[in-house]
Amino acid sequence: MFRGIVWIPPDTHIPFIRLRMVFFAISGFLMVATAVLLVARGLNYGIDFTGGVMIEARFPGPVDMAATRAKVDALNLGGSEIQSFGGPNEVLIRLGRQEGDEKAQGRAVEKVKSVLGEGVEYRRVEAVGPKVGAELLRESIVAVIVSLGGIMVYLWLRFEWKWGAAGIIALFHDVISTIGVFSLSGLEFNLSTVAALLTIAGYSINDTVVIFDRVRENLRKFKTMPLPELFDRSINETLSRTINTSGTVFLTVVALSAFGGPVIRDFSFALLWGVVVGSYSTICVALPLLLYMNIDRGAHDRPAPEAAPGTS
Repeated sequence: MFRGIVWIPPDTHIPFIRLRMVFFAISGFLMVATAVLLVARGLNYGIDFTGGVMIEARFPGPVDMAATRAKVDALNLGGSEIQSFGGPNEVLIRLGRQEGDEKAQGRAVEKVKSVLGEGVEYRRVEAVGPKVGAELLRESIVAVIVSLGGIMVYLWLRFEWKWGAAGIIALFHDVISTIGVFSLSGLEFNLSTVAALLTIAGYSINDTVVIFDRVRENLRKFKTMPLPELFDRSINETLSRTINTSGTVFLTVVALSAFGGPVIRDFSFALLWGVVVGSYSTICVALPLLLYMNIDRGAHDRPAPEAAPGTS
């Protein structure tokens, strides 16, 4: 029966585990390339992490975002972000930190006010110093690490610690490779990107848990089947679900990227990559790694207790 976008025949048997060394080589290349890129190019940190100026403005009527963005960009004040904030007549403008002291930041604000015209109410003007930006960066790193740690504890409790270790390695693979793509592309790395990283981690681990559950189910069902064959069977049995779920999310994020505008461009780009690499790591990293974890097969192949007489 056809289900979802893609139908996978029930007798499909793609030898994913046999190709694990190829997958490990690809993942190793991604990790090494990311390390090299971070040393050589670093990341293009946004205003959230480098500091800058935030201006909250209310216009007399609905704002033409494209025209407003063009006016501010023409000032050549460095990196700038303009997004709707609240109602259709309110915007939030972020400017990169200007060279010089606080007077330089003030002159940048006055330039912006001069091009926005009359009748604009400036509800808030704040300067974010580099010290605050550095604190936000540290807190973002801590948030990602705590999130990954919490996911590992969840996998440990649901399965066992070896399964959790395989899953968390796959998640680190997703997060690190996404950071590498941002370093390569030069796209801005900001708080929205950190939110995307956490979203990617949640999406990827959901896919991993589905396949882990199928492996555990098959361990009970096929007590003598070799683990490589059992893992391949589990992946192929859930392949239709993985492709359909990933494909649906991917199409949604493509639409978000195409029509969401420049404000969420970096966020949607990170999600696009995350959907692809998250599905890849679940199939090609987490399960093959589990093969080397010497899992306790006896913990899963015990038959379920029989129901008491008179119960259903």
